[in-house]
Amino acid sequence: MRIWRTYSLAFTLCFCSIIANAQDLYDNIIQINGVSMTADSLRAVANVTVLVKNKNRGVESGPQGVFSIVCLKGDTLQFEALGFRSKEFPVPTDIQGHYFSLIQLMTQDTFYLPETIIRPLPGKGEFDYAFMHWQIPNDKYEIARRNTDALTLRALAAILPRDGRESQSQYQNMQAQAAVYYGQQKPMNILNPLAWAEFFEAWKRGDFRNKNTY
Repeated sequence: MRIWRTYSLAFTLCFCSIIANAQDLYDNIIQINGVSMTADSLRAVANVTVLVKNKNRGVESGPQGVFSIVCLKGDTLQFEALGFRSKEFPVPTDIQGHYFSLIQLMTQDTFYLPETIIRPLPGKGEFDYAFMHWQIPNDKYEIARRNTDALTLRALAAILPRDGRESQSQYQNMQAQAAVYYGQQKPMNILNPLAWAEFFEAWKRGDFRNKNTY
């Protein structure tokens, strides 16, 4: 009996310790929402890398400099961007709550690139060949325009298989339609005048014509 009480007490203490550690970890979690801006003119700085120091985690700010990252109180955030000096922000440990707003000011840095010499092509023939055969990579705007083209999206929707969400939605729609006629016979469209009208219209249009004969 004493052994059982000893084991019970040890298990209770261990369980309470786990709960206390989990509660402390939850209390230390914080989400930082902020924006990166230039220190002199308060312009948004895009594509700023925000890293949690020594934890191999991070995010990148958007075109308007907005970013959001989850870390622990006491961590250090590192801000790096091309053309700006690196910044560090120690997250205070006395922040109340789980959300914090931050405006990180970035200072422009002067850097020197290697010398680049631009020379013309030797002759008109080389220019004609380059104009016809060289593949110039597209910029971000052209890539975005092609990816959002209506015809491209329609073609991809027709040939690509359904993903998990679409398959689940289709299956749930089938179950909902089957539940409507649960316990009774489903109606047949053989005597439906609207279905016959659609059939005759499709027959007149030639939808059932064998296209391989042409």
